Amino acid sequence: MDRFKLFYSSARYTVLTLLCSVTILIACTPAPDNEPPGTSTEQVAPLSESERLNLWFDEKYEEQLQFSPITLTILGRKDQYGELDDVSENAEAEQLAWRAATVKELKSQFDYAQLSDDARISYDLWLYQYEAAVALAPFKRRTYVFNQMMGIQSLLPTVLINYHKVDDLSDLTAYISRLQQTGRVMEQLIDRARLAADEGVKAPYFAYEGVITQSKAVVTGFPFDPDSDTDAAIYADIKQKANQLITDGKLAAAQLDEYLRQAQEALISSMGPAYTALINWFDNDLPNLSKDAKGVWSLPDGEAYYNAMLLNSTTTAMTAEEIHQLGLSEVARLRAEMERVKEKMGFAGSLNEFFDYSRSDVKDERFFYPDTDAGRQAYLDDSTAYINHMKTLLPDYFGRLPKADLVVKRVEAFREEPGAAQHYFPSSPDGSTPGVYYVHLSDMTMMPKNEQESVAYHEGVPGHHMQVAIALELEEVPTFRTQAGFTAYVEGWALYAELLAKEMGAYQEPLSDFGRLHSEMWRAIRLVLDTGIHAKGWTEQQAIDYFIANTPIAEGQAISEVRRYFVMPGQATAYKIGMLKILELREQARTALGEKFDIKAFHDLILGGGAVPLSVLQLMVDQWIAAQQ
Repeated sequence: MDRFKLFYSSARYTVLTLLCSVTILIACTPAPDNEPPGTSTEQVAPLSESERLNLWFDEKYEEQLQFSPITLTILGRKDQYGELDDVSENAEAEQLAWRAATVKELKSQFDYAQLSDDARISYDLWLYQYEAAVALAPFKRRTYVFNQMMGIQSLLPTVLINYHKVDDLSDLTAYISRLQQTGRVMEQLIDRARLAADEGVKAPYFAYEGVITQSKAVVTGFPFDPDSDTDAAIYADIKQKANQLITDGKLAAAQLDEYLRQAQEALISSMGPAYTALINWFDNDLPNLSKDAKGVWSLPDGEAYYNAMLLNSTTTAMTAEEIHQLGLSEVARLRAEMERVKEKMGFAGSLNEFFDYSRSDVKDERFFYPDTDAGRQAYLDDSTAYINHMKTLLPDYFGRLPKADLVVKRVEAFREEPGAAQHYFPSSPDGSTPGVYYVHLSDMTMMPKNEQESVAYHEGVPGHHMQVAIALELEEVPTFRTQAGFTAYVEGWALYAELLAKEMGAYQEPLSDFGRLHSEMWRAIRLVLDTGIHAKGWTEQQAIDYFIANTPIAEGQAISEVRRYFVMPGQATAYKIGMLKILELREQARTALGEKFDIKAFHDLILGGGAVPLSVLQLMVDQWIAAQQ
């Protein structure tokens, strides 16, 4: 989920609409003085303050979306279909100024006291999102613009391949137009990376290597290499979509060569040079970097930056030290639970000996699939089966179900990394594009079976797909709330979903239940490592050693995970903090309501308002309990 979310939640915004003013103008137009006999004037009830506010939110959010053509595409829309975002610092400043203007307008035009409870939540969320953007604005040059986990180098081809639909000829020309703009977007982001580097902010050595590898993979194959027998992934995609137009009778076969020539020209003249410039910049700067990664404590304003990132990720006021201590206590608790499950499995050795045993024999089919194409397909098939079975159980625990389907896919070759985290790409709001649970399968020795079931529930149902698809499909709240992203809520729900799946009857085998505990342990360890790296000066090796000492994770996976924490400060702390809050709220509601407590109603409440900060979630549950009582 992380790569999509980090881009999606930073959507860029412009263009005014007149929805509210037009609506009010129509409602307030006086009737003519002399009506013909036999006619009557239908009285239009004035809008309530909450209804006016919701119309205003829809107007402003539409303005906001127009800043980001890519976000519109991800949402299944074709506005600005041939455009790419302006990702310059000036554009970011313009968008923040736009946000400030909306907040001023919000406060001046609406009476908070007259709003319904739900409208007040929307009001507070709009303010919260603005204040969060203001809090992060001073640190715009502290973020690693390109790294191995995220960046336009992998995001752009991923979005074009998966979200840019070609239903007619205009969509094909829009695709080519976007390819032609790659150079401009890449130049803007390289400029931002240079500005950050001038202030002493550079991604770690391993992140440079990852960006170079990913970028080279995108521009490998025809037409970048005219002698290649294999098409580059991006060209194979546009060629397939163009051929589908011929099949659908929307493009004459004789025209195909001309459109493919235009696509090749765009790739060779814009995308190829753009990626070459990125590769060269990183290649040339690589010798200047130490191979010893350091947390953001080492950056200018590093402590303040990390505190801002913790607040942004957790939506709480918890300090780095508080989060670190919580992580240590959760690791101890989960080790005790793992001991009990290990004993059920009949293993006589210590917990760490079991860790070593389960990670060492990669040929043991109890623990790993074969590192073959058949093994990869079996992983996809079995993950799909877990998800399909869970779908049959959902109606007993949820009243609201997503309309959009979910599919399991292997990550595209140009961005696949051994041991990298599985992740989710969302469905479109109308459900026409299914959600995708992506898995990295290039090295099956890093994909242990005992983790498979819990990850499927985390990324799929009742996890990310359940939450994100329902949010996108909501109709009873302002649109901006359906597409909001708060990491502690989103990831907290997905981790909660892993435990909920057990309560629903999953993990029938002790090995799978051990995998569930391992997954939760993984998130507890993140509290320790993220704060250790960025607030306490932990080294990369120190963090890897701690990970391996407390899980059966393979060394390659541990390295990949730890390197993720280095380039995404604070983000990894959100999962466990969000999960614990949801569990706390569930227990609060169960205790307060007794026999009146309904798990389906509770879940519908949690999912029925879109993603929110944890403080707002607390308010929603408090109001719901009071209403039930």
